[in-house]
Amino acid sequence: MAVFLLGVGAACCLGLGFVLQQRAAARAPIADFLTFRLLLDLMRMPDWLLGVFLMVAGQVLGAIALTYGEVSLVEPLTATNLLFAMALSRWLTRQPLGWSGWGGVALLALGVTAFIVGGQPHGGANAAGALRHWLVIGIVVGLALLLTLKARRLTPAGEAALLGCAAGLLYGLQDALTRLCGEIVKDESVAKLFVHWQPYGVAVIGLTGMLLVQSAFEMAPLRMSLPSLTAAQPLAGIACGVGFLGDRLRLTTGALAWEAAGLAAVVVGVVLLGRHPAMPPGVTEKEPVVGATRVS
Repeated sequence: MAVFLLGVGAACCLGLGFVLQQRAAARAPIADFLTFRLLLDLMRMPDWLLGVFLMVAGQVLGAIALTYGEVSLVEPLTATNLLFAMALSRWLTRQPLGWSGWGGVALLALGVTAFIVGGQPHGGANAAGALRHWLVIGIVVGLALLLTLKARRLTPAGEAALLGCAAGLLYGLQDALTRLCGEIVKDESVAKLFVHWQPYGVAVIGLTGMLLVQSAFEMAPLRMSLPSLTAAQPLAGIACGVGFLGDRLRLTTGALAWEAAGLAAVVVGVVLLGRHPAMPPGVTEKEPVVGATRVS
């Protein structure tokens, strides 16, 4: 129950933080796209700082949940951040949910429930060896890099979607490394943590993911990037959990059917909610982007 509450609390902070960050990033200069100048400009915006504070709070709660629970359990819970993002967006826009909104809420909630009940994620297996460990990490980082490179050749909406997906993959990997950091602290001590590479990996991946997310938020409305971000993170986290952390899922035919159906429902629910009209529309005529025309 504690892990469940921590996971939902993390989702709440993340969802609210993403909405506030996008509202600020939509006003940032296009010339800062995919550069660290973007983060420096955003630091001058109070609503962005509040959004980052909430996101960090969500990550801390998620890290505590990962210390006591499996990645394969915590990741589906944090995917519900879109429910809280939708709630804040609906309050800001006064837009009714309608059938697509309520359908997305139901699919996301039922999908998470189906995956957890069907798969019954639990630990107990030994962590994978170094080769498998680095192979999984390399695949996730490689996919994120390919999506980022591909994004530059697309329209702003497609670019935001791929950058959100790339960031989600990195955040899923970051969660897995955070779990490893927690295990190091439990087995050794906080002081010994910093002689390992994992905490530095968490910092680098987190900063890179933030740059991708803010660039996606700057480029297009939230409904273009948040669905792919929210869907990719749990999928990457579960892959890392099963791939090298020793997480186990039930593998009977019935369990696999429930797990697949649950993940499919989560993805469809995320897309429905992320593309709902209540999501912040991004840059409008009343809120022009300051800066130069984008250079391809």
